[in-house]
Amino acid sequence: MYFDPSEVGMAPAPFKHTVFNALVVPRPIGWITTMSADGVVNLAPFSFFNAISAAPPCVIYCPSYFKPGVDAPEPSLVNVEATGEFVYNMCTHDLREKMVLTTRQSPRSADEFADVGLEAAPCEQVKPPRVKESPIALECRHVQFVPLPAPEDGAAATAVIGQVVGIHIADDVITEDGLVDMKKLRPLARLGYYDFAVIEAEQIFSMQAPGDDRFATENKSS
Repeated sequence: MYFDPSEVGMAPAPFKHTVFNALVVPRPIGWITTMSADGVVNLAPFSFFNAISAAPPCVIYCPSYFKPGVDAPEPSLVNVEATGEFVYNMCTHDLREKMVLTTRQSPRSADEFADVGLEAAPCEQVKPPRVKESPIALECRHVQFVPLPAPEDGAAATAVIGQVVGIHIADDVITEDGLVDMKKLRPLARLGYYDFAVIEAEQIFSMQAPGDDRFATENKSS
């Protein structure tokens, strides 16, 4: 089938729910830490997140749509507007239950780390803390806000682009060959609806482009 979402929306028959979230999958989960101007920490996962550049290293995430005057904008947007900093924490299979708990709406003054049983660890170059239990954390500084087209209901969303200025990698996921061990990470990915996926060791395989031997040791270690 074919449809134009601007004409029929994102759930035309026979669909009963918006279909777009299930079309670009799997997506890494942007588990984002921010801090307000007065020092209140927020931790929230975002379905729309990814790396967009390697040199310089940059990532992007998009807080949920909200209706100005009706809904409050996401703290993960407001805080970055105020401070210019955020942290990406990798969500792994072991952290899945705690990640889901951070989707709930909490009072702005709540300690979300303590509420879900996570430990906050200090960063080196930015003020928001990282999730200590996460094997990968990226300290980021704001580069650009990208306002997105408003849907018919008048809601608004803004994509947040940040440059990675500091990287934390757990020692136990670094191989002797000097690579990140994907088999140990078991990263969680977002699918559509309530569905998620995890990358397990037996699902990982290598393919080498002709003439590209930059990661030759990867085949030996995986």
